[in-house]
Amino acid sequence: MLDRPRTVLGEEHGIFRASVRRFVETELAPHALAWDEAGIVPRAAWRRAGEAGLLCCDVAPEYGGPGGDFGHCVVVTEELARANLSGPGFVVHSDMVATYIAKFGSEAQKRRWLPGMVDGSLIGAIAMTEPDAGSDLKGMRTRAVADGDHYVIRGQKTYISNGQNADLIVTACKTDTSAGAHGVSLIVVEATTPGFRRGRNLAKIGMKAQDTSELFYDEVRVPMDNRLGAEGQGFGMLMTNLARERLVQAVRGTILAEEAIRWTVAHTRERKAFGRTIADFQNTRFVLAELAAKTTAARAMTDGLIALQMDGTLDPVEAGMAKLFCTDLQCEVLDRCLQFFGGTGYMTETPIARAWADARVTRIAGGAAEVMKEIIGRRLF
Repeated sequence: MLDRPRTVLGEEHGIFRASVRRFVETELAPHALAWDEAGIVPRAAWRRAGEAGLLCCDVAPEYGGPGGDFGHCVVVTEELARANLSGPGFVVHSDMVATYIAKFGSEAQKRRWLPGMVDGSLIGAIAMTEPDAGSDLKGMRTRAVADGDHYVIRGQKTYISNGQNADLIVTACKTDTSAGAHGVSLIVVEATTPGFRRGRNLAKIGMKAQDTSELFYDEVRVPMDNRLGAEGQGFGMLMTNLARERLVQAVRGTILAEEAIRWTVAHTRERKAFGRTIADFQNTRFVLAELAAKTTAARAMTDGLIALQMDGTLDPVEAGMAKLFCTDLQCEVLDRCLQFFGGTGYMTETPIARAWADARVTRIAGGAAEVMKEIIGRRLF
């Protein structure tokens, strides 16, 4: 882990980072524990983030956006991770939902929804996972049946981030049950639509401030104009955008691994055992040296893929490799570093404990580690 200059991001990203860090430190971080207890981040925080330019950084100015690039989105992801925040769900909102609308939406859809997503008055979620269909999206059962110029949606989604706060839910539905992957469509459901309802805010091991919900669609009538792209193109859209989503998870995991090592170095310099500091023991130095080497490799990997995403050439399999490697490493680093904190590391008021609990889901969300291995294996054979 070397503090050397990064070449993938430019001077304008550095200026933006300074403003994002100030906002995160003053407007978000002081409330982290309270939001963890509440299980949700207030909508007012989303509006302030929108005013500060942290939402949907790469949305074009004609749709109310700041007109930045993926590098600006990376800065927001990194600064939220650096502050060890389990919420708010800005990354889901900006790097997932807004990206689907900006990339695949019609001109009318972009003008209708993106300005509110940029200013934080509309919060987005994406509903893919179902009780019986997680990483295997082809197995989804939520149906959207054509009825005149509307779809009638019936089904259930679960583990949906931003589910309690969301105004717009990009919902993956089967519009043709006989067509397999080619029968999946993405339909934007507005939360005020009759028949749509939220379940409870789910209790989780970690990421406690990230509201996560079950969603129910009981004969929800949605105009066909709310469909993104053509009917049956949803699975292809999901596969296209998952590369970016998985890279974002890798970036976040790398930052948290770096931060955990910093926390641990500082702690072991102060904590004493058997008449000397924990840092004086060879085991401490060797463990942290090994983790630092791996984390430096993760940084090189993610920075290289950030550059590819910025020029539009990110390969989905390489993104899967990064997601697999960096999230596994994140969990390894946090687990091994927590050990140096002793009992203190098991207390939820400590950053290392919260980060350890938050990390576990990263090997599941956005495609489980085993799915990443299958994707990579297919490329090899």
